[in-house]
Amino acid sequence: FCRVDPYGFERPDDFDYASYEAFFSRYLVVLTRRAIKWSKLLKGNNNIQKSIKVKRYIRKGIPNEHRALIWMIVSGAQTNMEQNPGYYHRLLEEEKNDKLVEAIKTDMNRTFPDNIKFRKTADPCLQHALYNVLVAYGHHNKAVGYCQGMNFIAGYLILITKNEEESFWLLDALIGRILPDYYSPAMLGLKTDQEVLGELVKMKVPAVAELMERHGVMWTLVVSRWFICLFIDILPVETVLRIWDCLFYEGSKIIFRVALTLIKQHQAFILEATNFPDICDKFKQITKGTFVTECHSFMQKIFTDPGSLSMATINKLRETCREKLLSQG
Repeated sequence: FCRVDPYGFERPDDFDYASYEAFFSRYLVVLTRRAIKWSKLLKGNNNIQKSIKVKRYIRKGIPNEHRALIWMIVSGAQTNMEQNPGYYHRLLEEEKNDKLVEAIKTDMNRTFPDNIKFRKTADPCLQHALYNVLVAYGHHNKAVGYCQGMNFIAGYLILITKNEEESFWLLDALIGRILPDYYSPAMLGLKTDQEVLGELVKMKVPAVAELMERHGVMWTLVVSRWFICLFIDILPVETVLRIWDCLFYEGSKIIFRVALTLIKQHQAFILEATNFPDICDKFKQITKGTFVTECHSFMQKIFTDPGSLSMATINKLRETCREKLLSQG
C-alpha cells in the first residue's frame, strides 16, 4: 500500500485502503473514458468556448492532465495572464511590505505538514513557489493582502498547475471574482455566505435548521472551514478537485450545493445529536467515509440532491443576509 497519495499527501494511520482500492478501480474506468472524450473535445488546440456540452463535461470531471489548462481557460485566468505579460514577475521584484512577508512566512510550515512536496527536505520544495505566489498576490490585491486559508488554496493550485504564474492568476480568479469578499479583513462575504447556507438549510432541510437553532449552534462554527478552505483538508483530494472543476466554471454556488448535499444526505445522522458538542462532532463526521470518497457519484448527487438552486436565489439571500450582518455590526 502506498503511504503517500499521487498529490504528495501522506495517508492517515486509519486510512481505509480496501474501500479506497475498490472505489479507485471503478473510478479509473471512468477517468479513462473521460480522458478520451476530453482529448476529442480539445483536439490538440487547447481552446474551448463555454457551452452546455463543456459544462456537462466539466461536471463529469476534468482529467488531471488537462485540469490546469481548463481551469485557466474557464476561470478567465488565461485571458488575464495573456493581457498582463510579465506582471507576476514584476510583482516579485518590487519593494515588499514587511508585515505581509512576515505573516506569509509564519504560515509556510503550517501549510500541508502532511504533504511531502511541501517539506523543507523536498526537492523542489514547493514552499518556495507558495511563498512567491502569496507575496505576489498580497502586493497585487492590497485590499486583501494575506489571510489564513489562502495558503492552502494557493498550495493546491501549485500542486495541480506546477506553475507559479498560473497559480497566481487562478488565485486571483478565485479571490477576485469567483468568491465574493471571503478574504478581505472583515470577511463580510464569508460571513454572509454562511448565513445564506443557514437560510438554504431552512428551506431545504428544515429539521436540521431547527436543531441548530434549538441548541444555539451558529453556522460559522460548523461550516466556516468548508468555505474558507474550499473543502481542502475536509474532503478527500480527488473530491475537492472535482468540486473545484465546477467552481471555476459555475462559480460560488457550487459551494452551497456541496454543503447542502452533505447535510441533506446525513440528515438522520445529524438529527441524532442531542447537544451542542454532539452537533459539532456530527458535522465533522459527515465529511468522512465512502459517500465523500466516491467522488464521481458524489458529484452527481450535488446536482440532484439540493434541488434547484439559482444564482438569483443566492444573490437575493446574500443581499438580505449582508444587510442583517451590517446592521448588527
